[in-house]
Amino acid sequence: MADGASELQAQLKLLSDAFAQRLHDDLPALGHLAEQLANSPGQPEQLRLLQALHEQLHRLAGAAGTFGFVRLGQQVHELERQTEHWQQYLSQAQPLLSDFIASVQNLAGQRFSQEQEVADYQSHIPAPQPHHADRLIYILEAQPALGDYIRLTLGNFGYRTAHFSTLQALDAAVSLERPDALILDLELPASQGSALDYASQLQQRLAQPLPLLVISNRSDFATQLQAVRAGAEGFFNKPLDIAQLENSLEGCFAQQHGEPYRVLIIDDDRELAKRYSLILRSAHMQVEMLHEPDNIFSCMHNFNPEVILLDVSMPGCTGPELAQIIRLNDDWLRVPIVYLSAETDITRQMNALIKAGDDFVTKPISDHALVAAVFSRAQRARQLSQALARDSLTGLLKHADIKEQVAIEQARALRSGKPASVAMLDIDFFKKVNDSYGHAAGDSVIRALANLLRQRLRRIDSLGRYGGEEFLLVLPDCTAEQARRILDEIRQRFADLQFVAGEQHFSVTLSVGIASTAEYPGPTDALLEQADRALYSAKNSGRNCVV
Repeated sequence: MADGASELQAQLKLLSDAFAQRLHDDLPALGHLAEQLANSPGQPEQLRLLQALHEQLHRLAGAAGTFGFVRLGQQVHELERQTEHWQQYLSQAQPLLSDFIASVQNLAGQRFSQEQEVADYQSHIPAPQPHHADRLIYILEAQPALGDYIRLTLGNFGYRTAHFSTLQALDAAVSLERPDALILDLELPASQGSALDYASQLQQRLAQPLPLLVISNRSDFATQLQAVRAGAEGFFNKPLDIAQLENSLEGCFAQQHGEPYRVLIIDDDRELAKRYSLILRSAHMQVEMLHEPDNIFSCMHNFNPEVILLDVSMPGCTGPELAQIIRLNDDWLRVPIVYLSAETDITRQMNALIKAGDDFVTKPISDHALVAAVFSRAQRARQLSQALARDSLTGLLKHADIKEQVAIEQARALRSGKPASVAMLDIDFFKKVNDSYGHAAGDSVIRALANLLRQRLRRIDSLGRYGGEEFLLVLPDCTAEQARRILDEIRQRFADLQFVAGEQHFSVTLSVGIASTAEYPGPTDALLEQADRALYSAKNSGRNCVV
C-alpha cells in the first residue's frame, strides 16, 4: 500500500514538474505584456494588450487548477476577472490602470513552490478524522443538571466532554483547545447574549467550521432557520433524547470519515482518465478506469462503483448510450452518473442528462472542483444506499445481511485458521421498557445500543439488528475470550446510560451470548444456534452478563 501511494505521488509530481517548468515561460510573458500595457500610447493599443493578457490569464488559470497549483490559480483567476473589467470600463477609470498593471507584474515576479502548491491543494481535501474516543465535545447548557447529564452520557459513549454554563467560559475554552463539535442550548439568560450569534461568529473565525448541534424549547420555523444559518447540523427539542442527539453527532463525524468512495471513470482518452484517477486517489478515493464500454458488466459487478464519471463522446458507443445500458439493470439504478465533456451547448447537455445522467461537468475542471463534485455525489449515493439497505432505526445491517456476514466470516476463518466470534445481544426486559415508558423510549434505547456498539467495536466487525431488541455481531480474528472482554465492557457502559421519558429517568441492561468458530467450525446455523444457547444461558443466569 505504501509503495502504491509513493508511485501515485511520483506520477503527480511528474505532472506538476512539467507545469512548473512551463511557468518559467508563462509568468515572464505576463510581465512583458504588463510592461507593454504600461507604456502603450493610447486606448486602442491598451485594449489590444488587455485582450492578449486576458487570453493568457484564462489559459493559465485553467491549467493551474488542473495541475493542483491552487494559490496560483486563485491569483490568476482574480486577475482574469479584473482584465474583463478593464476591457469594459477602461475609459472611465484610466487613472487606476497602473494599480492593475502592478498586480500583474507582482504575479509575474513571484516564484511558486511546487511542494507548497501541492500542500495547498491537499489542504482542501478532508483529512482523516480521529477515532470517536479522541473527539472533544463542548456543551453549552445553563442548567447544571442537564449539562452534567449530557456530559456524563456522552462520556459513556466514549467521547471527551466538557460542560460550560456561560458563553464566556465556552469561548475561553475554545481559544485554548478547538473542540471537534459543539452542543449549544439556545435558552440562556438574556445577560449572556445569543448562543446562535456566538456560534455564527465562531464559525466565521475558524478555518473549518465545527459540527454544531442545537437544543431548544422552541421548534418554530424562524428558530430552526436561524440555527441552520449558524451552521447547525442537528436540532433537538426538550425533553432531550440523548440517544438521538448522539446518533446525530456520530452522523456528523461519519460524513468526515469512512470507507473510501468507489469511483469508476469511463473515458477512451487514457491520459485524461489517468489524470482524473490520480487526483481522485490523492483525495483518498478508490478508482477504477474503463476504456472499452463493452466491459461494463464485469466492471460494475466486480467494482460496485458509487459514482460513475462518463465521457460523452466515445467511439462505438456514446456516453448517453452507455448510461442507458447501465440503467437497464435495477441493481445500478442508484449509482449517480456524471458526464464529463467539453460540450458547452446547454441543449446538448440537457439531452445527455435526459438519457440517464445525473449531472454534467464541463471540461476543463480544476482538481479541487473535480474532487468536490465527485465527493458530494458519492456521499449522497452512500447515504441513500445505506438508508435502503440498512435498518432504518439503527443504521445496522438487516437480518439477512448480518446472517450472510456470519457465513462469509466463518468461511474465512476456516481458510485462515484464525478464529472468529459471533455474539448475540438482547436488551433485558425490553417489553417492560415499552410498556412503562412508551415505544418512543424503546426506540431510543435500541438506537443507543446500536451507537454504542458501532463506536466501541472495530471497523472490520459486522453489526446487525437481528430482530426487535436483539443484535448480532460478527468479530473476525477474535477469540471467544477476547470477545467476552470487549462485550463485557460494552455491557457495563450500556448499563451506565441514562434515558429520559417525560420527567422519568431510567437505565437498561443487556445480556450477551458468544460462540466461536474455534469450538463450532460447522455450518453457519450451528454457530448461530450455539450463540443463541449462550444468550439463553446468560438470561437464565440473572441477565446483565456475558456467557
